Amino acid sequence: MNFASRITRHPIAFDPERGEDVSERFAAQPAEVRALLEGTAGCSPFLKGLMEREAEWLENAISGPPETAFQSILSDVKAMSLDQLKLGLRQAKRRAALLIALCDLAGVWALEEVTGNLTDFADLCIDVCLKRLVAAEIGRGKLPGATEDDIETAGGMVALAMGKQGAHELNYSSDIDLICLFDQDRFAPDDYHDARASFIRVTRRMSALLSDITGDGYVFRTDLRLRPDASVTPVCMAMEAAERYYESLGRTWERAAHIKARPCAGDLNAGWGYLERLRPFIWRKHLDFAAIQDAHDMRIAIREHKGLHGKLALEGHNMKLGQGGIREIEFFTQTRQIIAGGRDPDLRVRGTVEGLARLAEKGWVAPDAADVLSGHYRFHREVEHRLQMVNDAQTHSLPTNDDGFTRIARFMGYGDTGALRDELVARLTEVADLTEGFFAPTAPSEGPVAAPDGADEIMDRWPTYPALRSARAVEIFSRLKPEILRRLQKAGRPEEALAAFDGFLAGLPAGVQVFSLFNANPQLIDLIIDIAATAPELARYLSRNASVLDAVIGGTFFEDWPGKDTLTANLSEQLEQAQDYERQLDTARRWAKEWHFRIGVHLLRGLIDPDEASAQYADLAGAVVAAVWPAVVANFAQKHGVPPGNGAVVLGMGSLGAQRLNGGSDLDLIVIYDAGEVEGSDGRRPLPSRTYYARLTQALVTALTAPMAEGKLYEVDMRLRPSGNQGPVATSFQSFVDYQRNSAWTWEHLALTRARAVAGDAQLGARVEEFRQQLLREKADVQTVVDGVIDMRARLADAKPAKDAWDGKRGPGRGQDVELVASAAALIAGSAETMVPAQLAVGVEAKWLTQEQAQGLEDAYALFRRAQIAAKLLSDKPIDPSALGAGGCAFFLRACGANSADALAEMLEQVQSKTAALIDAVLTRKGTDE
Repeated sequence: MNFASRITRHPIAFDPERGEDVSERFAAQPAEVRALLEGTAGCSPFLKGLMEREAEWLENAISGPPETAFQSILSDVKAMSLDQLKLGLRQAKRRAALLIALCDLAGVWALEEVTGNLTDFADLCIDVCLKRLVAAEIGRGKLPGATEDDIETAGGMVALAMGKQGAHELNYSSDIDLICLFDQDRFAPDDYHDARASFIRVTRRMSALLSDITGDGYVFRTDLRLRPDASVTPVCMAMEAAERYYESLGRTWERAAHIKARPCAGDLNAGWGYLERLRPFIWRKHLDFAAIQDAHDMRIAIREHKGLHGKLALEGHNMKLGQGGIREIEFFTQTRQIIAGGRDPDLRVRGTVEGLARLAEKGWVAPDAADVLSGHYRFHREVEHRLQMVNDAQTHSLPTNDDGFTRIARFMGYGDTGALRDELVARLTEVADLTEGFFAPTAPSEGPVAAPDGADEIMDRWPTYPALRSARAVEIFSRLKPEILRRLQKAGRPEEALAAFDGFLAGLPAGVQVFSLFNANPQLIDLIIDIAATAPELARYLSRNASVLDAVIGGTFFEDWPGKDTLTANLSEQLEQAQDYERQLDTARRWAKEWHFRIGVHLLRGLIDPDEASAQYADLAGAVVAAVWPAVVANFAQKHGVPPGNGAVVLGMGSLGAQRLNGGSDLDLIVIYDAGEVEGSDGRRPLPSRTYYARLTQALVTALTAPMAEGKLYEVDMRLRPSGNQGPVATSFQSFVDYQRNSAWTWEHLALTRARAVAGDAQLGARVEEFRQQLLREKADVQTVVDGVIDMRARLADAKPAKDAWDGKRGPGRGQDVELVASAAALIAGSAETMVPAQLAVGVEAKWLTQEQAQGLEDAYALFRRAQIAAKLLSDKPIDPSALGAGGCAFFLRACGANSADALAEMLEQVQSKTAALIDAVLTRKGTDE
């Protein structure tokens, strides 16, 4: 399809010198394209000059599809030799600018195609310049060790496109912002300085080829000042030096600049590798709300530098930097990306409109606001383009007189200049309204705010806390303080709430990020006060791990529980993205802490009950082991080879096997492997199969328990393995079978009633489960089981007596005692059930328990589990409701279903006594038929 048949709009032609509307005169011309061009020429001396200079080329170009003409321009650039570049690139730029402007004005190409093609042309010009200049250096023997084979990758040099070019958003008169780097690893240390000197020459000559103004104009004004510490560093730097700078001295504005960074010329693979190494600098692992203040400060500094403060006035208004302008939308988008992009890779996009769409999709920006800002961004860019088309000027300012506004109005297709003015005011105002509220700091509260009684003594300590040691932290907290005090006053007991909040504040190691988080999300203050007033232990945990608050802001914090499979998939995906093993383990710790915190908050706020919380804690632990195990195996295999034979399976025992944990549970694990006939591994450092799996198991334990930058995951207990601490940490499948059949104690068979595979080889896991079920049927002897339970109860009573009356786990008639009876019921019934209610039910089916006994045990277990889970959330120490404070006591009583501490104490005592007697009666029976 040729060009003319695709024209979809005509701007109204206007000749400012004659003051006449000439649209009718040009409409009468048979050639639509010529009419369009001649009609707009009156609005743009620049386009008129291009048409006259490239008239013959233009006649040929518009006879076919514009895409073909554009590709022809690019092909011409690719074919240019070094000595042709100075003249050839300028001619190509004229033709590209004319063709793209024509497609823009005619509505043939949308804004993204216009800016994208301008960017593609710039990328190619830079790439051709680099490679021709590097080839010349190689030909002169100035680039050490390089040959003709290195020309295609520019000898390891890369140009990073920054700003609008990086985002494929160049306008007609944009500068191109470049950072030029070279890969120092391609050169011997002794050749480093010669190589750097060569690349510096290339960079300077490239800049001159592109930006020097000649009789044929220029190609692109080239700005190299975005490189690290530009005032003292060379125009082309080693990647390693740039990385060191950003790691130690990089600032927020440089992080924002790198959101759009993209290798555009030279060694693209090296450039992408460099940006990947820089990813931790650009994208922080935690939500970074402190970036809002940094961006706000930059906005204010730009406005002050450019003199852009004051009431909106259209004459001379800067469409890029002024109120409601392009930069406001870009800052709004980029700052949101900086805040959340470290946690969500989907937000790491370069384009402004695409960025807004992703932010809306992820819940960081309201969809309506994203749509509105995207529409205004496109409109602003179109205005910017028309302003620059008039005289090929690097301007963003609206005209200062009526004739100038009339020209731009006609250029944009407005018959009424007043309509353009009205639309400009409306759009600029709406952008300002949408963005200013995001950037502007929280205003101090009006008037004094009353503090709780006794607050002065507590608040006098605050300036001495680590969180308030920096001036910036003090500044942000000063704005927050009135709001904090106001919300504390709304607490049921303000004095208790203040004291608890003080404990949270005292434990914060740093304040800027957390206070910025509160400043941007005041609702979090209520959550902190609620947690602090209810569960001081959780608040202290929160102060040491404030990053878990990121999850609250993430948008899904209060949604339904996703389940173990979804959790496993989510963590596995994050581990795959981590760059090395240590980062994988830290990622797992950070991820697990957030989900662990979420369960606690949901329980605290009554969104879930204790049993649901217990199931979720178990899901979480199972997901962690299931996702971390493959990472452990892969890391171990790098040195010692893949697991020999049929692999291994990790069994969850005890509460993990029964799928019910509390907030402080250890993990009881067993590792079983099957090497088959394979004697050892075949890695760089091979190991005998038995040694391989023993060390692999130790690696798993270390991965879960080692204290790292993000803490530890879980404590691990492996004493339930065959022969306990005396046996090997990993057991072969055949040894496991032989031991369980011939050597295991009854208590070990009881332990297997709460075992399930949580990670490892699925086929081996199925074999282990098949054997487990078979073994339970084989060992279903009532008297042997009962004798074993009686012996175990006595041992537990001596070794782990109840800590106090509120202990929901230990002691006769409490949770652990019921679990033991339930395991006995499953073993006697030869059942595969692993959870207490189901095990008690099969005990009834086997006629070892009556329905009434099973129901009594299940009810007692539910009560003691509620008390245990609630107590663990409140404190790691023995619980005392009278010492919890009003909030903590209310939560504990609610979780247990009691109205007062005295009523709960009486209920626990009665249920414990009744249940202990019931268990005694069950264990005195001699069979399943009495």
